[in-house]
Amino acid sequence: MQRARLLLGCCVSSWKPVRMASSRVARQAPHANKVALVTGSTDGIGFAIARRLAQDGAHVVVSSRKQQNVDRAVAMLQGEGLSVTGTVCNVEKAQDREQLVATLWADKANEERLKQRLLIKRLGKPEDCAGIVSFLCSEDASYITAETVTAGGGLLACL
Repeated sequence: MQRARLLLGCCVSSWKPVRMASSRVARQAPHANKVALVTGSTDGIGFAIARRLAQDGAHVVVSSRKQQNVDRAVAMLQGEGLSVTGTVCNVEKAQDREQLVATLWADKANEERLKQRLLIKRLGKPEDCAGIVSFLCSEDASYITAETVTAGGGLLACL
């Protein structure tokens, strides 16, 4: 019994570095090929979130109500070698929100690359999520708890 514990302990401890190394490899760029829109992201918590998402591989679109704040944040993050663009956006204004989203796809080559990765070969629309939300708010979903529903057009999501 003592010998079995020794052998098992040796095997388990030898797997720990392998598990840790493989999780680091998977975490190097968890948001590669993704675009993140971060509102209120030129200062404070929003800026920290924008920086972290860009460090994790996403192309980040920062936004603020003032152009000077956007320019400053973009310059700072691009100075760190991060993939960032920015636009003015007051989320209280519908026109500004639409412009923010339209900035996701200003780079047509990036849009086409993403479409090729999607199984359904098209970008999502707000209506694509509406049915899911309606279902989850209904009694039909009353027995569903703690689930993640991915509306990703067939793009595999992983943590």
